[in-house]
Amino acid sequence: MNGRDMQRSVSRRKFLKETVTGAAATAAIAHAGSAAGQAPPAGVAASGIKIPAEFSAATAARGRDYTFPMTGAEVFAKACKDEGVAALFCCPGNYTVTHALAAAGIAAYGGRHEGSMAHAADAFIRSTGELAIASGTEGPGFTDMICAIACANAARTPLLIVASNMAMGQEDTEAGIQLGYQQPTTEGLKKYGKRLINPRRVHEYAGYAFRQLRSGVPKPVHLDFPSEVASARFKDASELEFFHEKALYRTDSRPAPSSKDIARALDMIKTAQRPMIVSSNGVFYRKAWEPLKRFAEKAQIPVVESGAMKGQFSDASPLSANAAPAALASADLVIFVGQHCMPTVGEFAFGPDARFIRIDQQHEDIGRNMPIDLGIVSCELAALEALADLTPKMTHVPWLAEIASARKRFEDQNLEYYKTGMSYTDAVHPSVIAKELGDFLYRGKLPKEQTTIASGGFGIARYVRRELRSFRPGQIMNGAYQYGAIGPDVGYAVGVAAGVQMGAGVQAAYKGAPIVCVTGDAGFGYTAMEIDTMAKHRLPVVVIVYNNNAWGTWVQAAEQPLALPIHLFQENLRYDKLAEALGGHGEYVTAPAQFRPALERAYDVAANERRPVVINCQGKKEFWDRTKFPPGSLGKIEPGCMSYYH
Repeated sequence: MNGRDMQRSVSRRKFLKETVTGAAATAAIAHAGSAAGQAPPAGVAASGIKIPAEFSAATAARGRDYTFPMTGAEVFAKACKDEGVAALFCCPGNYTVTHALAAAGIAAYGGRHEGSMAHAADAFIRSTGELAIASGTEGPGFTDMICAIACANAARTPLLIVASNMAMGQEDTEAGIQLGYQQPTTEGLKKYGKRLINPRRVHEYAGYAFRQLRSGVPKPVHLDFPSEVASARFKDASELEFFHEKALYRTDSRPAPSSKDIARALDMIKTAQRPMIVSSNGVFYRKAWEPLKRFAEKAQIPVVESGAMKGQFSDASPLSANAAPAALASADLVIFVGQHCMPTVGEFAFGPDARFIRIDQQHEDIGRNMPIDLGIVSCELAALEALADLTPKMTHVPWLAEIASARKRFEDQNLEYYKTGMSYTDAVHPSVIAKELGDFLYRGKLPKEQTTIASGGFGIARYVRRELRSFRPGQIMNGAYQYGAIGPDVGYAVGVAAGVQMGAGVQAAYKGAPIVCVTGDAGFGYTAMEIDTMAKHRLPVVVIVYNNNAWGTWVQAAEQPLALPIHLFQENLRYDKLAEALGGHGEYVTAPAQFRPALERAYDVAANERRPVVINCQGKKEFWDRTKFPPGSLGKIEPGCMSYYH
């Protein structure tokens, strides 16, 4: 071992031994990334792969402060910068707009597929709470984004979609007839949309967009830019309509709960024996976790989380019911806070006799899907502050004992699954991945609050989510929320990793830390090329792929041999080699005892070399068969850590 290799080895061991967070972690990890940037890591140099020098040059460049004269694209970019848009995710296309956004200093990430990058923007927002833009070109690029827009809509994400469009002068010609009508395509998948046709109003419609993104219940906003709008030129503000700063075109005021509704809620809480709070998206976007904690602790009410992201209420608290699914049916009062996507009757595991309070900003949505005993129209932050201030100190000793007992039974069951999984020595059982990952993240050398997870996959998720925990806001990004798409997990990981590396929003204290993505072999194929995106942008992601050679649906065709090929892949595919070919690092795990050492090596490479890593875990399809390999494919319980959709 030469001196340089020895130094790198010592550095890796030191990181895993000392592992710090916050500002210290930022400094340590930034130093490691800088050192790695001086020369490609050994594996990369040997293959001839290198990151173009333009990436580091762009990182060091300072954004422009746009002043008149400006183009329409620059006017829009200035509005985005003033509104605090944190990141842009795109592929080539819509050049006038994307180049203006990047030149303004908005962090720009270019990927391999517009759909993947739109998923990345969605995940960035879900894990940071900050706004991001996904951009596509007219025609094929915009079409590629539709699935991701649908996912963002299902997850209630305030995602700004911008897309170029044909010139208005080409309306109804053969050159433009297939490209001109974007807005109907996203109808039902957005909160607001507009095709900009008057260049003088470009700033006004930016204001329309940000009013929708920054207020009420969030959903995507879609703007499309004909070339005449993006390239229009303005010598001064007089040539623009409604050119006002953000304080004049929108307000940060939010609806507050009525005193009458709060009084009724308090009466219901005082008479309940087994109350429970469901914390969801609205709590995250309104940054309402502090009054949530005060309210829960003052009234001694357990909290279970649902939603597109988790961590608003720490799993370290004895009041956390995320890992106590057996207790949910006992709740006699359920308080939904910020549950923008309501379950239907029976979809959540609460009993038929439970009463329900719903706190939501959208008056007309209260009572949809599920009968509500009390609806409170309010900003989640204002309502929780009122409840935290006015609720008397209470105790629910028997109820908390039931929660604790259910949590212990759940953990004991997980341990039994792990022991069973370890007994299968010829392949890696999903319970082994779940338990070893949980031990590494929360019970090892890493601070349990540090690592952000992009949680995906299908069958593997039913195991891993049982072990995942969240101890601070944005720690888990629930990729499959509302089951919007198959396979976006690696794309999601790009956005999560970008947010953590920037230290954006709630990720500020964990800036620079590696993240973990969990996916299956079926899903991996959809967005696997974004490993290149991670490598060139130096995003340290550990991607765990559960490789069982099949779709999770194969058991449905087991008695119909002619149907099986629909569900099966080639066996023992080397996804780890794909990672290496794209500038990352690969690990191939074929036995349960190999997983933890591979995970430690992977985290080490991600942290110190700033490269993505794929851990290819070789399972087998028969593990989903309950009769041959118990416990087989597991069910799910909504909400809580086992939840898959909500």
